[in-house]
Amino acid sequence: MQTTQLADYKATHFLWEAADGVATITLNRPERKNPLTFDSYAELRDLFRALVYAEDIHAVVIRGSGGNFCSGGDVHEIIGPLTKMNMQQLLAFTRMTGDLVKAMRACRQPVISAVEGICAGAGAIIAMSSDLRYAAPDAKVAFLFNRVGLAGCDMGACAILPRIIGQGRASELLYSGRSLKADEGERWGFFNTVSDDPFGAAMAMAQGITRGPTFANGITKTQLQQEWNMSVDQAIEAEAQAQALCMQTGDFVRAYNAFVEKKSPVFEGN
Repeated sequence: MQTTQLADYKATHFLWEAADGVATITLNRPERKNPLTFDSYAELRDLFRALVYAEDIHAVVIRGSGGNFCSGGDVHEIIGPLTKMNMQQLLAFTRMTGDLVKAMRACRQPVISAVEGICAGAGAIIAMSSDLRYAAPDAKVAFLFNRVGLAGCDMGACAILPRIIGQGRASELLYSGRSLKADEGERWGFFNTVSDDPFGAAMAMAQGITRGPTFANGITKTQLQQEWNMSVDQAIEAEAQAQALCMQTGDFVRAYNAFVEKKSPVFEGN
């Protein structure tokens, strides 16, 4: 699915709203704490892939309904069937779930998670894969894969989580499967802020991003992702090229002119 306009996208397995450049994804199975299914995994993956080409969406907020973020893969609709699959089928599933993380990291829009209540398994991975995370005081994040007999290396956790909170802390969570509470998560740097209104905080950040130079913000996200695999010298050269590209945009000229006129710049994303 490729398009240049996604504000009017019609979601099937979750809720989608978009206004003024900010899209909101709401995982909406509150009676089960918003678990994922095979279909919702695939639709989320395809949507984030499509966001690469979306000209009308500049930030994405993810939340859950009913006071919880996401309880992970649905026990009856995913976990049960997985126990009956052969290796080829299992690998197809684990590659699909990993592709969701790849798509979240590859889209140019900053992705912001607003986390309340339970955030476990694949839900913890979605939060981890976001660019920013805002938590309610009752938020509990659990990478609980080893508690169901699986390795902690799920959907990129062993690569991404240590970069957020450090190797030792990530190792503790992935070996133990214990819950990371909101205040501890903020101290460790997993959460940017703990707030009584995490969705409001996430939306405020998203709206601020859309008022900024959105083309340049997309470049920032790309460099944050790609420079993980670069030497310092390679990163400096990549940033030199990226910044030179941004210097050709109208937003760069608008910012200069606004400074000269002692006004606040109004960015247009080009």
